[in-house]
Parts: sequence; C-alpha cells; structure tokens
Amino acid sequence: MAVCKKLRKLLDEKEIKYVMQSHSRAYTSQEIAAALHVSGNVLAKSVMVKDNGDLSMVILPANYKINFEELQKTLGKKNIQLASESNFKPLFEDCDTGAMCPFGNLYEVPVYIAKSIVDKDEIIFNAGTHTDAIRMSMGDYVNVVQPKILKISEPVWPKRL
Repeated sequence: MAVCKKLRKLLDEKEIKYVMQSHSRAYTSQEIAAALHVSGNVLAKSVMVKDNGDLSMVILPANYKINFEELQKTLGKKNIQLASESNFKPLFEDCDTGAMCPFGNLYEVPVYIAKSIVDKDEIIFNAGTHTDAIRMSMGDYVNVVQPKILKISEPVWPKRL
C-alpha cells in the first residue's frame, strides 16, 4: 500500500510543506509514537465514530481517548459510538485499515479535532500505511481540513499529582 495518493496530491497542490517519515510496522498510535521517537501528545490518531449510520472522524492525541459524553453533548447527539472497520473500510480504500490520515474532508467525512492537540505547533499522523507518517504544521492542517475544534478528549491515563 502506497502513501495515500489523495493526501499527497492535496498537500502538493496547495504547496504545503510536510515531511514524510518511515517507521517500523506499527498498528497502534502508541507504537507509532514510540517508533518515531515522539510523545503521544503530538501524534494524532484518527478515530471513526458513527451516529445512526453517519460517519465522522475524530482527531486526538495518541495518548488521549474520546470523552463520548462530552462529544454527544457538544454536538447535540445521543447515539455516537465507535464505528466498526466494516463501517468505514470501503470509504478509505486507498489506505491500510486503521491507518487513515486525519483528512476526512478528502472522503466527505466531517472532522472534529480535540482542543488537546490543536494547540500544538505541528501534527504527526499516519499517511495511509502502517509504516509511513507525515509531519506538518498544525496551522496548515487546520487551514486545509477546516475541522471543528472541540473539547472532547481526556488522557488515557489519569494525570498524576
């Protein structure tokens, strides 16, 4: 599987600077962060959710999880849940399953990004494979994707005092 062609075309057409990074095969966001030698709070993971069959993409730091209660309250919806691979795999046919880049706009999927990551200077994310990542400016990412910025995530592990 090659790096997502739609993504590279978009970034190149808009003349956005980015860096490709290859890493050993990794399937979880924490494994990817370790392979790239970066903190889990700067590596973005794309999580697919559904509400009555409608798919959305939620972007958050690798070491965070979605606060579903807050997401539902913020969006005024009651049935948001994790989408299964069978729900979204056909939509992302140019990406390895589970390695979707956080550009739902390329697939006509709404994108919500957690405030916990959007405040970073840069974003690092899967580039459509389990062995490639892209690093780029967070400002460029937000300008291109136009995600809704929400306070919808919390650390996977509680903060220590």
